[in-house]
Amino acid sequence: MIRLAILASGSGTNAENMIRYFAGHALISVGLVISNNPDAKVLEKALRHQVPTMVLAGKHWREPQEIIQVLQEKHIDYLILAGFLLKIHPDIIQAWPNKILNIHPALLPKYGGKGMYGAHVHNAVLENKEEVSGITIHLVNEQYDEGRILFQETCPVLPDDTTESLAKRIHELEYRFYPKVTEQYIFPDPVNTADQ
Repeated sequence: MIRLAILASGSGTNAENMIRYFAGHALISVGLVISNNPDAKVLEKALRHQVPTMVLAGKHWREPQEIIQVLQEKHIDYLILAGFLLKIHPDIIQAWPNKILNIHPALLPKYGGKGMYGAHVHNAVLENKEEVSGITIHLVNEQYDEGRILFQETCPVLPDDTTESLAKRIHELEYRFYPKVTEQYIFPDPVNTADQ
């Protein structure tokens, strides 16, 4: 069984969607939810689904030996970022190479980097009068939002869009694709050799 840890800082809607998707899965389970924010709603959502939670404050992410030890003790294979606002320390990236995924609410490389999350991204998209936005699922490396892109999906930006209406459309893409892309990255579809 492949075990995921979900890292989240806020409401946890993507985290809960991921937990629901993998509930009862034959090969993948969510073994832990970690937040840097003791008041994050994601902690309540995880506990409702009987997923263990931990709160690890900012200092732990700057000196991550304890985090690495916890994740290893819990046999975590992949880290899934779902609205997690802290930068991942290089030691964690080295301990889980190509096994840390993130979702970004825009089409990278545009609108990425430090401080570009949530409404900040959607506001920038609207201010620049983009006609298309979307989501990017990517691997995490040492730079914000610069890891290898695994998947992108687009949606239109409408002339009368607000930050909230665009965010709603982006969230729908996140819920639809993030669990599936995660699953397919961990277990790529077998090559169909029947027609070769």
